[in-house]
Amino acid sequence: MKFIVSSSYLLKQLQVLGSVINSSNTLPILDNFLFELDNNQLIVSASDLETTMSATLEIDSKSEGSVAVPAKLLLEILKTFPEQPLTFTVEENNTIEISSNSGKYALAYAAGEEFPKAVVLDDPSSTIVPAEVLATAISKTIFAAGNDDLRPVMSGVFFQFSPEGLIFVATDAHKLVKYSRTDVKASEVADFIMPKKPLNILKGILGTSDSEVKIEYNDSNAVFSFDNYMLVCRLIDGKYPNYEAVIPKENPNKLHIDRTQFLSSVRRVAIFSNKTTHQIRLKIAGTELNISAEDIDYSNKAEERLTCDYQGDDMQIGFNSRFLTEMLNNLQSDEIQLEMSLPNRAGILTPVDGLDEGEIITMLVMPVMLNN
Repeated sequence: MKFIVSSSYLLKQLQVLGSVINSSNTLPILDNFLFELDNNQLIVSASDLETTMSATLEIDSKSEGSVAVPAKLLLEILKTFPEQPLTFTVEENNTIEISSNSGKYALAYAAGEEFPKAVVLDDPSSTIVPAEVLATAISKTIFAAGNDDLRPVMSGVFFQFSPEGLIFVATDAHKLVKYSRTDVKASEVADFIMPKKPLNILKGILGTSDSEVKIEYNDSNAVFSFDNYMLVCRLIDGKYPNYEAVIPKENPNKLHIDRTQFLSSVRRVAIFSNKTTHQIRLKIAGTELNISAEDIDYSNKAEERLTCDYQGDDMQIGFNSRFLTEMLNNLQSDEIQLEMSLPNRAGILTPVDGLDEGEIITMLVMPVMLNN
């Protein structure tokens, strides 16, 4: 088994796949990349049992076979090479030899058969989504997903496909983000919960791709195929909470404000808030928004006044500044709207401008009780 490949091309592909590999694996074989050679095609795979990702590389070869190569060692050596062709030769003595312009390097390999096989989906449903749309959907929602191991369904992003459009939802019970697209549709109704790790990997590579992503799914697994990559992952098992029920429908109090100005004020005032609750208070009356925070234990307090466009009754409402900052940071619009009904009901944050045709973003932030 022997093949020739460009060093920088190989490194670029392996760095993407390397993000699948866990720092500590129960099975030693998972510390390797699987190389499957079929003449001019090399399929490289990495897995952590839950997620398996593979890339198909065009190389120069006339042989076939499969070996598992130590991932960390291979990435370390590849990073040191300038751009040049490298020749990989599998020797009889259980080593794979890499020949460069300046030297030879041998690493021990394991048999390719030991590597766990990726799941193959029988008769899956499938939907095609432009890479850019999927990348945006992931980055707009993933930050709101929870980290609670006791509620695994909330630690992922909920995908909801239908002939009306696509909906992506993430929540950790304190904040919720619903991202919808009416310009991309699926042929049939389906929903599943995607774990965070494969989504973060996808987010990293989809941003630079302008192709279409084919998503295939059944009850337990999903496959994402685009460009020369294929990612297979196990879905989170369970029923996603009814998120529509927590979005307040009647919100008579509407605040319009410049996003960057609001974000800067919240950030500054939050420095003076209590370090455990991160509570800030919004007091809105007429065209004036008063943002304040205080940490009674240390006698720290701050207050800022902003002009805004507000329709509704005068009100005071408390929010966790960290959640509010995260959400404002995640929006790209110049103007935002905050809709509220009562101080103990969730506030709804939506961008006023900067959206694509068919794109809807709704963010929900739970209030914190004010101690007057």
